[in-house]
Amino acid sequence: MKTMIPAIVAALTVTLSQPSFAAFGDLLKKLEQTLPSTVETDAQPTGNTTLDPATLSAGLKEALQLGSERAVAQLAAPDGFLANPAVHIPLPAVVDQSAILLRQFGLGTLVDQLETSMNRAAEQAVPAAAGQLRSAVEQMTIDDARRIYNGGDDAATRYFRQQRGEAIATEFRPLIRDAMNSVGVTRYYQQLVQQANQYPLIGNLNLDLEQHVTDAAVDGLFTTLAEQEALIRKDPAARSSELLKQVFGF
Repeated sequence: MKTMIPAIVAALTVTLSQPSFAAFGDLLKKLEQTLPSTVETDAQPTGNTTLDPATLSAGLKEALQLGSERAVAQLAAPDGFLANPAVHIPLPAVVDQSAILLRQFGLGTLVDQLETSMNRAAEQAVPAAAGQLRSAVEQMTIDDARRIYNGGDDAATRYFRQQRGEAIATEFRPLIRDAMNSVGVTRYYQQLVQQANQYPLIGNLNLDLEQHVTDAAVDGLFTTLAEQEALIRKDPAARSSELLKQVFGF
């Protein structure tokens, strides 16, 4: 946003043009002569804006690779999904809406086991995203890097999601299916549906649970990646190499 000093000065001069304010009007004229014509208040890009394109591209690729590795490691750790409110996978809406009744009918343990196991399944599957993210970084052009560098705090994350979001979801789905079977999601869900069917008030709990967990896991991955990207852009302590410091500042 630009503030036009001459316009402000002119308006004040007209307002104060009565004889009793003549001296003040002279002062405003002097002020107009000494101030710049505009005051620039637009936010300026952070980091080093004088880098050659090759260095900029290399630094950004390193940052994105580091950020994606950190995001995957964070989510794949025990409780990476379960204990993180930002990415925790909730019960499907149809189950959540019936949760009070389910608990009243003695099915609270199954409800809790279902929710916990969905998050465990996502924690097991998320490492598969590393290869897709690495491939996206490797295929990034210098023009892509320049746009991402000058974009917002989540510009790279949006690029990743556009380039690899569908591929990651496709790769996740069978892994989610296997993980759901491994940690008991499918068993808990089937037991819950069978027992809930005994109570007409609860209604139909049938849904594509596999898709629900897959979609939530992909959303959680990109949420965490955006956090890591913003951290590298803003926090000098997150820049672990000389190249990152050169590109994003010390």
